[in-house]
Amino acid sequence: MTVIHIPGSKSVTARALFLAAAAEGTTTLVRPLVSDDTEGFAEGLAALGYAVGREDDAWHIEGRPAGPGADSADVYCRDGATTARFLPTLAAAGHGTYRFDASAQMRRRPLGPLSSALRELGVDLRHGGQEGHHPLDVHARGVKGGALTLDAGQSSQYLTALLMLGPLTAEGLDITVTDLVSEPYVEITLAMMRDFGAEIGEERGRDGARTYRVAPTGYRARTYGIEPDASTASYFFAAAALEPGRSVTVPGLGTGALQGDLGFVEVLGRMGADVEITATGTTVRSTGVLRGLTVNMRDISDTMPTLAALAPFAEGPVRIEDVANTRVKECDRLDACADNLRRLGITVRTGPDWIEIQPGTPSGPVEIATHGDHRIVMSFAVTALRTPGITFDDPGCVKKTFPDFHRVFDTFVRTP
Repeated sequence: MTVIHIPGSKSVTARALFLAAAAEGTTTLVRPLVSDDTEGFAEGLAALGYAVGREDDAWHIEGRPAGPGADSADVYCRDGATTARFLPTLAAAGHGTYRFDASAQMRRRPLGPLSSALRELGVDLRHGGQEGHHPLDVHARGVKGGALTLDAGQSSQYLTALLMLGPLTAEGLDITVTDLVSEPYVEITLAMMRDFGAEIGEERGRDGARTYRVAPTGYRARTYGIEPDASTASYFFAAAALEPGRSVTVPGLGTGALQGDLGFVEVLGRMGADVEITATGTTVRSTGVLRGLTVNMRDISDTMPTLAALAPFAEGPVRIEDVANTRVKECDRLDACADNLRRLGITVRTGPDWIEIQPGTPSGPVEIATHGDHRIVMSFAVTALRTPGITFDDPGCVKKTFPDFHRVFDTFVRTP
């Protein structure tokens, strides 16, 4: 059995950086993810006037409940969606003029529902180019609070940003959500907010809508440990399920894990892998069998490419449903997976929110078109285990979440 220590969660690290910056006192984040996304977030905080100290295994953030220390700043969000959505929301709670821009890739990704919600709360927010996209200016003068309605069917990050803003408002925030994708990510947000001292209530309506009531409590600093990234772990779990005689254990991702993407191992279990989740970690073992299945991945859609890359090796078709939101990630992941699988000789069908992959033997040599998307690279590294000749047009884009991925994955593969 191989034990793999996965870097810290990107989702948890980004939320922790926001909460630490907003809290009263100095917060220490233990084992944060160090990657392009999280370093961009930390640099964005520094540009806004927050003091951020970084050591190898700990980051220290001096909170500013009143908002950014700078009254004017230019912030470059790189490729990071959490940076590009969370930091303008954090800045809105302060007082000053803040300009945000991002990479060409991030400029293409939508921001409209969040922008509209912030404007509904009285925030003076202006897009500098295409409406609903970066770049944008925030002319901040604090947020009174109140009630709003939000469609989070495209991205749960819109809801997360507004929820985290709630305790910083003068009167609190009531958010009624009409549609929601990736709900487990919202559960991460709520749990972490409460860990930092927030008070949130939740009501469910008969029409399926839910309302979150966030009190204007502010946040309290603390020492906070970052758990391993469950999405990153999915590539190692998939590799273990694929290769007969192989097993892998990921410590720190167990029964108490915050991240819904750990649910990917349940999908592997349905396909025939042996899965064991304990209080201290998760183990996946190959049984030599991978069955086809139909699975709804709406709540764990970041692992859709992992399953798509594994799917040809199943004994029957694999159909992944309710993943329309993957079309507005770093790239259109549904089409990217389908196109690369077809280039490998695999029969694939797609629809607006689904992909169906037939069993087959992928054949190389093929250069995978990554579209600069880290998850396409890491997913098709699993396919490459049984497909000689797979290369990537941009292997380095894994720096977004796991700069050392290729070395760690290669070491894992070579370990008996």
